[in-house]
Amino acid sequence: MKAANQDPIVAIATAPGRGGVGIVRVSGPDLAPLIDTICGRPLNPREATYLVFRAADGSPIDQGLALYFPAPNSYTGEDVLELQAHGGPVVMQLLLARCIEAAKEDQTKEKSAGLAAMRLARPGEFTERAFLNDKIDLAQAEAIADLIDASTEAAARSASRSLIGEFSREIENLRERLIHLRMLVEATLDFPEEEIDFLQKADAQGQLKRLQEQLGRVLQHARQGALLREGIKVVMAGQPNVGKSSLLNALAGAELAIVTPVAGTTRDKVQQTIQIEGVPLHVIDTAGLRESHDEVEKIGIERAWNEIRGADAVLFLHDLTRQLDESYLNADHEIARQIAEHLPPQVTVLNIWNKADALSGQAAQQPLSLSAKTGEGLDVLRRKLLEIAGWQADAEGLFIARQRHVQALRQAQSHLAMAADHLKATLPALDLLAEELRLSQNELNQITGEFSNEDLLGVIFSSFCIGK
Repeated sequence: MKAANQDPIVAIATAPGRGGVGIVRVSGPDLAPLIDTICGRPLNPREATYLVFRAADGSPIDQGLALYFPAPNSYTGEDVLELQAHGGPVVMQLLLARCIEAAKEDQTKEKSAGLAAMRLARPGEFTERAFLNDKIDLAQAEAIADLIDASTEAAARSASRSLIGEFSREIENLRERLIHLRMLVEATLDFPEEEIDFLQKADAQGQLKRLQEQLGRVLQHARQGALLREGIKVVMAGQPNVGKSSLLNALAGAELAIVTPVAGTTRDKVQQTIQIEGVPLHVIDTAGLRESHDEVEKIGIERAWNEIRGADAVLFLHDLTRQLDESYLNADHEIARQIAEHLPPQVTVLNIWNKADALSGQAAQQPLSLSAKTGEGLDVLRRKLLEIAGWQADAEGLFIARQRHVQALRQAQSHLAMAADHLKATLPALDLLAEELRLSQNELNQITGEFSNEDLLGVIFSSFCIGK
C-alpha cells in the first residue's frame, strides 16, 4: 500500500450554489467517535439513516440522511461519512463547521495528542486517497475528473469505460507481456554462450513484434480518447468581411458573433465549442487581418495573430465575390505568407471559399467552397475538420485518455523500436536491449501510477474540484 496522509478531512462534495440536496463528506481513520457526536448514535454500514443534524448547543441545523462507509469498503479506503441535507450554501457551511467542531470535541474527550485534528480537504484529495490506498489506479483517478468535466456524450461514455478499468487493463496487459520479454532477455545475460539460440527458440523477435503491434493499437485508441476529451483549437482567419463570423454562427447554429456589411465589425475573438460526432472543436472567430490605423482594431488584429500561432488548425477564408479584385488577392497572398511564417509545418491551413451562393459557377472551380449564409458545403467542411483532427468514425469501445498518456505511449513505442533494432543486429547488444525494454515499461508504469513522482500527482489532483 502506498503511504497516505492520515489526517481526517472534510469538504462540501456538491457544486456551489443552491440545490435540492447538498452533501458534506468526511474521510479519515476511525470516524466512529465523530459519528456518535454529530449523529447522536451509531450508524449501520452502507444504510441511509434519517436524522436531525444538530449544532453543539443541541439546536437543529437541518434534517437529512447520514451514510457511513467503514474502511476499507469505501471510496477512499478509509472510514467515510456523508451527510446529505438541503443544498443551501448556509446549511452546507453550518454542517461543515459542525464536523470540524465535533472533531475538536472528540479530541478533547480522548485527551490524546496523537489524535489528528480534522481539516478542510484539498482539491481532489478524496480521490487522491483512493489512489494512495489502492482503491483505483492513476488512470482511473483521472477518468473521474474527465467524467465530471465531459463536454460531450461520447467523452462521458469513454471516461466511464476508463473509470471501470478498461484503459488500465490494456496497459496492464502490455506491461505483463513486456515483463515476460524482459525476463527472457535478462535471463540470457547470465548465459552469453547460449543467448542467441535461446532467444531464437523463445521467438523473442516475434514476441517483440506482437507487443509493438498491440501497443500501436492502444496508442491509436488513446489518441482518439484524448481527442474526445480535449478536442482541437480551430482558428478562423482572413480579411474583413469574408464571412468568418457568419461561418462561426452557421457551425454553432446560433447568432454568437455580430454580422454586418461594415468591415472590421469583429474586433476581438469570439469562441464557441461545437461538437461534430462527439468531438469538441473549439472554434475561434478573429478580427479581419488588414493594415489599420484604428487603435482598437489593431489590438484585435494582434490578438488574432496570437490565436493563429496557437491553433491546431486554421480556416483561411476567401471571398469568392472578389476574385477579380487585384488588391484583395494581393492582400490574401500576403496573409497566406504571414500565416506560413507564424505556424509550424504540422498545423493544417484549410483554404475555404465563402459566398458560394453568390457565384455558383466560380465556386465549383474551388476545392472547398461553401455558403455560410445558406449552409451549402457545411457538411463537407465538418467532415474535413474531423479528418484534420485525426478522428476515425468507429469510436465504439474507446476509453478516455490525456495527452500525458499519449506521450507516455509514444515514448514506450520509441523504446520498443530501439529494442527491435538491437535485437535484429547481427550481434545483438542484449544489455542495451534489456535497458530499452526497461525504459518502455517505466513509461507504461507512469500511466497507471505504478511509478510516479509527487510533482505529477500534485498537478493531476489539484485540477479536481474540492470534495472529490
